[in-house]
Amino acid sequence: MTKKEIVTNIADQTDIKQVDVKKTVQMTLDLIVEALTKGDTVELRNFGIFKVKSRKPRMARNPKTGESVPVPEKKVVTFKSGLMMKEKVK
Repeated sequence: MTKKEIVTNIADQTDIKQVDVKKTVQMTLDLIVEALTKGDTVELRNFGIFKVKSRKPRMARNPKTGESVPVPEKKVVTFKSGLMMKEKVK
């Protein structure tokens, strides 16, 4: 499902203009990204938790040449689904 499909579904179910729904959805996503950028955790009850974690530096191998290559530490976003989502997806 794409963001456009989400906006269309919400607009159809609520009789709110798609333009207004799109702004609201985008603002919500922007706030989530902003919080994660600051290092905060975003918890949406019964949906899930977004967190930023650090991956340790490591050595990797170039599959083409077989040469060892250092991979620096980096931050990644993780998501852990909430209880309600887990139950519905089963």
